[in-house]
Amino acid sequence: MLCFIMFKYVCVCVCLCICVYRLVRLALYHIKHMFLFQDDSMAVLEAWRDRLEARGVAVVVSGHKSARPMGVGHSKNQAVAQSSGEFLCFQDSDDIMLPQRVRLQFESSLLHPNSLIGSRISRLPQGSTERYTRWINSLTPDQLQTQAFTSHGPTVVMPTWFCSRKLFQKVGPFNEGGKGVPEDLLFFYQHLRQGGSLVRVNECLLVYRYHEEAATHSVTEETMWKLRLDFLQERVLSQWEHFTIWSAGKQGRKLFRSLSPSTQRKVRAFCDVDVKKIKRGFYTYEESQERPKPRVPVLDFREACGPFIICVKLDMTGGELEENLSSLHLKEGIDYYHFS
Repeated sequence: MLCFIMFKYVCVCVCLCICVYRLVRLALYHIKHMFLFQDDSMAVLEAWRDRLEARGVAVVVSGHKSARPMGVGHSKNQAVAQSSGEFLCFQDSDDIMLPQRVRLQFESSLLHPNSLIGSRISRLPQGSTERYTRWINSLTPDQLQTQAFTSHGPTVVMPTWFCSRKLFQKVGPFNEGGKGVPEDLLFFYQHLRQGGSLVRVNECLLVYRYHEEAATHSVTEETMWKLRLDFLQERVLSQWEHFTIWSAGKQGRKLFRSLSPSTQRKVRAFCDVDVKKIKRGFYTYEESQERPKPRVPVLDFREACGPFIICVKLDMTGGELEENLSSLHLKEGIDYYHFS
């Protein structure tokens, strides 16, 4: 088992590079997150280099001395740039790679050269982010594509990514905007724009550590919302003449208000299961500058016409949402998409 230690204020981007001869080279890029914070992490990395090279694993260690944090995207790009293999295996320094990961993902990448390869995960501490973990591990192959718009982010979780260098160079590099930029989601969406596919090895190959200082916590909900919305409008809503928003609640109304005016006019109705919302009959967008103000019917879900954008959180209704969708004989990716 390979375990890379996370220093509290330090990110070490790890990039395992594999060539067709199955030689493994390890590139480590050290980047400080705290202004003028001093530690001995580089010395620790140097010690690990000695131990790994003694076992035949070539290791490159480098970093920067800038007082300004360069960000996660920068560290990943540098780790890739200073490495040389034909395949890239990304490993965050605070996570634990299981022994079979490289072999299984390498084999999968040979079969699927235009794919980002992921895997199932477990969390440390156990029980962290149970809904998210269940979602990551239970998506079907089709849902890896169709559920790319949810608030969970990439359907193939970034700490498990494995791909060819050729694919990375085609899609990348990672955005280097720094703190608050979801560089993984931006790369993920660009990969899909270019016709890339997604594959998950259906074994747990990574122990994904949860902690409060994780870079993902610096990304705001509004940043994620805008990126997801833009991608939804680009990939789905631009292809539809009309659609219905499933949920007349807070999330459904926010979606309607966030749409471009031309896309708002495609909304036939809201639909819901809440009798009170249905009895109101309409939702009026009071803040709109248009005259007359947009006024959208609110219908019982059984009376609504698809296709639908679902604005109800997954795994939060005790199976009621899934039962309702099934009762209408709808197919995900054709009749509806989740945006929750």
